[in-house]
Amino acid sequence: MSKKTNFIHPRDEITTIIDRIYKRGMTTTSGGNISVIDDNGDIWVTPSAIDKGSLRASDIICVKKDGTIDGKHKPSSEFPFHKAIYEARPDIKSVIHAHPPALVSFSIVRQIPNTNIISQAKQICGPIGYAKYKLPGSNDLGSVIADEFNKGFKAVIMENHGVVLGGSNLTDAYERFETLEFCCRTILYGSQIGKPNYLTDAQIDQFEAQVPAVRPEKKKNKFPANEVEKRLEICKIVKRSCEQGLMISSYGTVSMRWKNNDFLITPTNINRWDLKIEDIVQIKKGKRELGKTPSRATYLHEEIYKNNPEINSIIMTQSPYLMAFAVTGEYLDVRTIPESWIFLQDIHAVKFGTHFKNNVDKKITENCNTALIIENDSIIITGDKLLQTFDYLEVAEFSAKSIVLGNSLGEMVPINDDQVEELRAKFLS
Repeated sequence: MSKKTNFIHPRDEITTIIDRIYKRGMTTTSGGNISVIDDNGDIWVTPSAIDKGSLRASDIICVKKDGTIDGKHKPSSEFPFHKAIYEARPDIKSVIHAHPPALVSFSIVRQIPNTNIISQAKQICGPIGYAKYKLPGSNDLGSVIADEFNKGFKAVIMENHGVVLGGSNLTDAYERFETLEFCCRTILYGSQIGKPNYLTDAQIDQFEAQVPAVRPEKKKNKFPANEVEKRLEICKIVKRSCEQGLMISSYGTVSMRWKNNDFLITPTNINRWDLKIEDIVQIKKGKRELGKTPSRATYLHEEIYKNNPEINSIIMTQSPYLMAFAVTGEYLDVRTIPESWIFLQDIHAVKFGTHFKNNVDKKITENCNTALIIENDSIIITGDKLLQTFDYLEVAEFSAKSIVLGNSLGEMVPINDDQVEELRAKFLS
């Protein structure tokens, strides 16, 4: 992912990310810590025993290179292993440690998650290390973690503890953290309904080879008022998707038809949480906006718009419960409640790789339903207005969640055929 950011003070950067982690339910009031090392060698770190749900920039501690402390609190009790990581790996500039539930599940059964569960995770997370249990806050813990980072890992499972991740900056570290936790959730939820299937390294290499097609650039950029409004709408929906766990930093494409077959689409290599209206890419008569690179899924969106004039917005994303079906191949039967079937009806699935430009399944581009699953990759939702499309995504994810959770109670009893015909006659005729 791109690390393009404006300069932000480490205090503000840390509070933004810890707030995001806390609100997404990936740490507790007392758990987790974040640090950033600056160019002077000073380490900015979250304080010890301060509420993560209300942390302010003024609460962040600076541990100077000479060991002196600047701040009104004590630094995190886990500061020793942050310091040990920076000493072991000069390329690491930020560290995140937390106890997100899915990653802790792997920690307590002493397993390393297989990131080949989704298409982009292997590249983002890299190989995963494993640190044996040592007393929290101890120098011994710092040593075993530093040893793992010395091996080249940027993500390390901590035995019976949690996870620690490093990055070239805090955005990079958070992307790795969020993606790894998402992998774990997908594996866990998938295991509740079937057997997760993993991509081969060759399939992932094929995915990575799908670099955005080099499109000709328009000579000039023009942004009418109605086009700017659509850019803002896209940004709002992307942020909302991230906040609600329906999209993660490293994956998610949103587009809106502008006029005729011209459309606006999210870019490649921009963190979804940080998306701005100037990042959105205009595609006009097949040409891209000057100086920007659109999503690698642009070709799919372009073909959907060309072949389906009633579709005016598309969301292509990964959400954890829908992806449970994507990675197991289990059929997602949305005859759960009337609303789910009315909005979504039958959800088809296509094989991984049939969304690549030279091998596109017509179910995606020509015969697309409201929702379609690409195995081990994503869910595609289409609709008229973008808010409506987002609503369909929410309904699909809620339906998938109900089935995954209900599986422990017994076999799902769907709405029967007669009830479906009643719904069809009343709402779809």
